[in-house]
Amino acid sequence: MKDLEYKEIQKYVKLVERSDIGELEIQHEGLTIRIKKNRYPVMLEAPVRSVPSSIQAPVPIEPVSQPDTQSPPPPPPPSAKTIVEVKSPIVGTFYYAPSPEASPYVQTGDEVHPGTVLCIIEAMKLMNEIESEVTGKIVEIMVENAHPVEFDQVLFRIEKK
Repeated sequence: MKDLEYKEIQKYVKLVERSDIGELEIQHEGLTIRIKKNRYPVMLEAPVRSVPSSIQAPVPIEPVSQPDTQSPPPPPPPSAKTIVEVKSPIVGTFYYAPSPEASPYVQTGDEVHPGTVLCIIEAMKLMNEIESEVTGKIVEIMVENAHPVEFDQVLFRIEKK
């Protein structure tokens, strides 16, 4: 690995991350490096069921024999918004800021858009930026800074707009 420097390897990793290339293999002086893009979905949507406006909920009937009994409050109306869970695409260490002195990329309540960097996951000494794929608001950050994360672990919950 004499001539193949760490920064050059990082350049290839970023090339794969930011392009449609699924896999890149480099052979240099008997050394083979294979960089493979993770094909697993980073975000999953959990749609909220909505009731068509033409269907109305039944009206609660109070019992005649017990006039003091109150019916429970009706459930809140279904929301048209969905919660998107951003999951870790790799095993590594979660960092919410680019350095210990820097401000976090995002905080609860922040608006995000596709491409907004949410955090970094360090894996094998490589820093992998995790970006939002939706427009919405951060409603929950599920991991503490500098803690390990597993593959498919929920990192953020975003209320999709």
